[in-house]
Amino acid sequence: MTKPDQTLVLRRLPIWVGGLAGTLLMVNRLVTPVLTESQARADVLGVIACAVLILTGLLWQRVQPRSPDAVELVGEEGFELDPTLPDDIKTELAWASHLLLTNTVTRSLVVYYDGHTILRRGILGTVPQVTPGTIVQRVMTTQKPVYLVKLDLYPGRVEFNYLPDNTQGVICQPLGDRGVIILGANVPRSYTAQDEAWVSGLSDKLALTLQDRVSCGQQG
Repeated sequence: MTKPDQTLVLRRLPIWVGGLAGTLLMVNRLVTPVLTESQARADVLGVIACAVLILTGLLWQRVQPRSPDAVELVGEEGFELDPTLPDDIKTELAWASHLLLTNTVTRSLVVYYDGHTILRRGILGTVPQVTPGTIVQRVMTTQKPVYLVKLDLYPGRVEFNYLPDNTQGVICQPLGDRGVIILGANVPRSYTAQDEAWVSGLSDKLALTLQDRVSCGQQG
């Protein structure tokens, strides 16, 4: 369900007032049998004032565009960690995911690493495991993030069936070449450049931590 734009009435108010005042001026002119010179001057000023109000309202529509509609993501809220992970890795994943969910528009978060889904948090999708599709595979291969600003526009959205069905925007951030962190938002076109930089920094730290754990495990 979309949330109404709280500023919509204020942004349209000048247009409504200007249109109503202009209509009243026209009606007054039509019902006035004899128009005096002072009335004519007043009508001119009134028309100018109405035009200014309408122009102001139209400019507000462009300068203050309607914000994207937020939705309530479909699904149950949860927090799932791979129980086989070491405690320090669990702690770092919990810390990073908490920061992303509380400081960005992210509402659903999944971490996929070395062929396993090791974290799901926020609003959970119906599919519990990540099956990497074309987009996720490209992100891991190129080690470059992909930001899908409005998921509905992309035919490849079907690969994100592990996110809520009505997810609006998605960031796929690489964790080196072994994994990816996938963020789902409830608002399209909502991540800022600062958000993307922050997500990148957190992901780099997680990638180093996970790589060290895997390397140590292989040596042992």
